[in-house]
Amino acid sequence: MTAQSRKADYSESTRQALVDSAVSLFTEGGYAATSLDAVARRARVTKGALYHHFSGKQALFEAAFDAVEVAVMTRLGQVVAGGPEGVWDRAIRGVKAYVRVCLEPAYQRIVIHEGPVVMGWERWRAAEEHFSFGLVRAVLESLIAAGEIDELPIETTSRILFGALSMGAAIIADAHDPERAVSEVSTTVVRVLEGMRRTAS
Repeated sequence: MTAQSRKADYSESTRQALVDSAVSLFTEGGYAATSLDAVARRARVTKGALYHHFSGKQALFEAAFDAVEVAVMTRLGQVVAGGPEGVWDRAIRGVKAYVRVCLEPAYQRIVIHEGPVVMGWERWRAAEEHFSFGLVRAVLESLIAAGEIDELPIETTSRILFGALSMGAAIIADAHDPERAVSEVSTTVVRVLEGMRRTAS
């Protein structure tokens, strides 16, 4: 390994430590209550090292947001892409898995609650489309290709289902009884999909 590659590895590990620290602290205390000093201290790096990688607190938050989303979408992608079940069963399992993700503290705090406030609605919405919307569209395309649901307009249908899931996430995040909200959101979204399903001939 060359000195340059070692330096690159160290730089990447430093950045990852900062992002991990930020995810933990933003989840525990929220954006406003989390200082850059605390993030650097938890990551065991200097504040100068933090500023080498991130221009400020919002840039660090957006990196934490991306990290949480990537981890969640990777897990959900595995749910809907593999396994012995058919396409329909994997899609339903994916819906139920996503709804339960909305109970996870990091996803709930960083993506659902604080993302729109810290990043601004437009930027947050664009980020959500980059992550969640792509998965929703891919699932619907696979259901249409398998003949499981009617050939509805893919863009419009994807956006409607994406909107339903996004609203469901907000309902769960604000619920006094989160488990009940999960059950109700899951049942409702699955029922919507069942309404699109082709009946066996």
